[in-house]
Parts: sequence; C-alpha cells; structure tokens
Amino acid sequence: MERLQKLIAKSGVTSRRKAEELIKEGRVSVNGEIVRELGTKASKDDKITVDSRPIEVEEKEYYVFYKPEGTISTVDDEKNRKTVLDFIDTNARIFPVGRLDYDTSGVLILTNDGDFTQKMIHPKNGIEKEYEVTVQGFLRKHISKKVERGIKLDGKKTARSKINNVQYNKVKETTKFNFTITEGKYRHIRRVFEEVGHPVLKLRRIRFGIVTLEGLSKGNARLLKPHELKQLHVIALRNQQKVTKK
Repeated sequence: MERLQKLIAKSGVTSRRKAEELIKEGRVSVNGEIVRELGTKASKDDKITVDSRPIEVEEKEYYVFYKPEGTISTVDDEKNRKTVLDFIDTNARIFPVGRLDYDTSGVLILTNDGDFTQKMIHPKNGIEKEYEVTVQGFLRKHISKKVERGIKLDGKKTARSKINNVQYNKVKETTKFNFTITEGKYRHIRRVFEEVGHPVLKLRRIRFGIVTLEGLSKGNARLLKPHELKQLHVIALRNQQKVTKK
C-alpha cells in the first residue's frame, strides 16, 4: 500500500505535488469512490482514476534526446507538427522535463517520472542548464557582467548566470559563447539578450546538470544511465539544502 499521490506520480500522469492538488479538488477516485484525503493509501491493484480516466503504474523510463530545431517539446501538437515523442520508440507515457523552444536544439530529458521532473525543474533545486549561444553584434564585457548579475524581465530580476568561452566573428559581426542558467522561463535566453540589444541567432543546449550531448546526433536518443540519474538527484538535494540553510 502506498500513498495515493505517489501512485499517481508513478503512473506518469503528473508530479506528486500536482497529484495532491487533484485529490483535494475531488478529481481522483479509488474503486469508484472520490477521494479527497491526502493520507489515503491504495495499491496498484486498485482501480484508480484521474478525471475519470484509469491510471496504470508504469516502470520508470528516462531518456536523453538531442532535440533538433523545428520540433515541439510537447506530448502532442494541435497543428500536427512533429513533437519530441515522434523520435522515441516506447509505450510508456513519457513527457519532456521542461521545454526547449521550437527553434532551439540540444539536450532534452524525457521520462514518465513526475516526481523526478518536478525536482529537475524547480528553481530552488538549481539544476544548471548550459547553452551555446550566437548573438548579433559584439557582446562586450560590461554587458556580459550586467547579464550575469541579473536583469529585469517582466518586473523581476533574473537569477545569476555565467557567460564564458566568448568568441567574436568579425566578418559576420556576431558573438558566440556559453551561457549557464538555473532557471527556465519561456524563451528566457532570447528575451534576456534581446533586452540588452543582442538578438539571439542560434541557440543550442549542450548540458542539463551533468548530462551532455556526447555520443548523440540530432534526432537521436539514449537511455539515461543509472549513475547520471543518481547524480541529478544528488545535485538537486544538495542545492535544496543550500537554499534551506540560507
């Protein structure tokens, strides 16, 4: 017997935290009876439904995918465009851990583990995402420092970031560099550099935590290795403890 929200998270429907909200809202039933108590326990043999749809507890699957440009980071698309799921052969109900924009390529993790996903995307867990960025114009040092310290977007200051490996192309009048962040708002990087007068021309995520694109070509995927999964959990826990101590 396990807590109901844990079983729902194991099914890949959503995270444990979101499952708790669904239970409180009366959207979960066990063997035909609506359940609203968070302490309720059930087993995988019980008939559990979310919004009247039965769930199935799946074995956890974790994939690393080299997302190409022109691909949607969603489970399905109303415009029938190609999604990241079209590239991975599995019957599990996997979904992306966070998103990459349609015109952004790079490393993307997909899984049916809702708890893991929540842990990876929550800002307080500080999972680093490193990007290879090409912008229009020459990104000068004082602008880089300004971005690293944080700039205002939608009235809120962005978290501290890192810019390194800066390379100037004098012929094309562009700057290429690596940019490391721990947050992931919608079109975050493009908006940041648009704000400082350097529109992004090309964007590729080259690292998620300790996971890189090594050994992958665009459109290819592999299973996340057990030691990688363990390290991601350790990084998230360590960063969470740092935040708690402050």
